[in-house]
Amino acid sequence: MRIIQTTLYVDDQDRALEFYTEKLGFIVKADVDSDGYRWLTVVSPEDKDGVELILELDTNPVAKAFQRQMYEQEYPAIMFGVENVQEEYERLSKDGVRFVQEPLNIDVATIASFADTVGNIIQIVEQDNKFRVR
Repeated sequence: MRIIQTTLYVDDQDRALEFYTEKLGFIVKADVDSDGYRWLTVVSPEDKDGVELILELDTNPVAKAFQRQMYEQEYPAIMFGVENVQEEYERLSKDGVRFVQEPLNIDVATIASFADTVGNIIQIVEQDNKFRVR
């Protein structure tokens, strides 16, 4: 068994698409309109057949409330692994991304968190090699 997709609720799919492709560098895997519903997914360019991130419009009131409360608490909706948090922090900061937590070493990893412009806090993680599961 493996994870093939995971959902991230967003308040605007066009802005989400722009942010996740232009700022973060993901690539579009699917962008399909069907009867007023848009199926939009992105993947890492490093793993084009890997886990798809579904950028789902937050039309469900429960999802919308959950998303808003997580954002207000600055709690990450999802984590992305990176090779070097400090470098990503500097690159994204220069590109106008608003960080809510600067890089912080927590012994097993270095983390930082930013707002994605569509209602979520995203955490980037650089794991310590001795704690990576292979």
